[in-house]
Amino acid sequence: MTAMTHAMLKGSNVPLDAMAVRAVLRWTPGAGVPDVDASALLIDPSGRVRSDEDFVFYNQPRHPSGLVRRLPKRSGPEGLTDTIEADLSSLDPSVEQVVIAASCDEAAFERVTDLRISLYDAASADGEPLAVFDVRAETGEETAVICGELYRRGDGWKFRAVGQGYPTGLVGLATAFGISVDEAEAASEPGPAAVPGAPDPSGSFPPAPDTPAPDSQATVQHQQPAYGYPQPPVAPQPAYGYPQPPTAAPQPAYGYPQPAAQPAYGYPQPAAAAAHAADPNFVLPPQGPQFLRS
Repeated sequence: MTAMTHAMLKGSNVPLDAMAVRAVLRWTPGAGVPDVDASALLIDPSGRVRSDEDFVFYNQPRHPSGLVRRLPKRSGPEGLTDTIEADLSSLDPSVEQVVIAASCDEAAFERVTDLRISLYDAASADGEPLAVFDVRAETGEETAVICGELYRRGDGWKFRAVGQGYPTGLVGLATAFGISVDEAEAASEPGPAAVPGAPDPSGSFPPAPDTPAPDSQATVQHQQPAYGYPQPPVAPQPAYGYPQPPTAAPQPAYGYPQPAAQPAYGYPQPAAAAAHAADPNFVLPPQGPQFLRS
């Protein structure tokens, strides 16, 4: 049986017969149009996530349970798509809602004029959407928006069109539902990693990840030896003008070479002990006082 597509207004809801669904965000790219990223949050009855693992987005594309995941982006005749897939029938009972959101880090949603969320039965590859909702920015300053939410109702599930925006981007959206966000990391990594070799918004290609960017002149000078004085990589050189072999004994003061075993300056002494040997023909003079008579 072919399901009828529900064109939804903000705040309306529709019951779901399918228990495994794909929520597809679609928009038209173009000059000045920011890229859009889909994300999902698994919410408990208190309205918050149970842990940071309940946040599925570009840096964490799969929930540990495997029941909610983000699929790769696709480009088609109708524009770009980013998709969240959820197996609702197998989710833990503590999950009360699955919030489907969109975010863009390059600019506000006022530049995305045709964002639409379409809900499909995941078991039907080519079926018509169960529901569609055209998401429009309320103020134009939003950088994240809740497109819709899947929520339990009795033994089944429903889908509600929301369209609530956040001017604080994906970080603000995440913290609103209890995600612990490292502000320093969020500031340094505002969006998904660039695909190696893909052009940046300016149209130029960034260097490959393993190719270091050219060093600055100061860095190059720091790495090279002084001009005209190449040095070997090991064994540091002595002071300029006084080269010394690294293992030579210390030299005496300049201009006063001295043998290593010399006595103190000005008092030379024979080094050999034979100079003090006794003379075999030596006879002691008479001892004692000498009395001379006149």
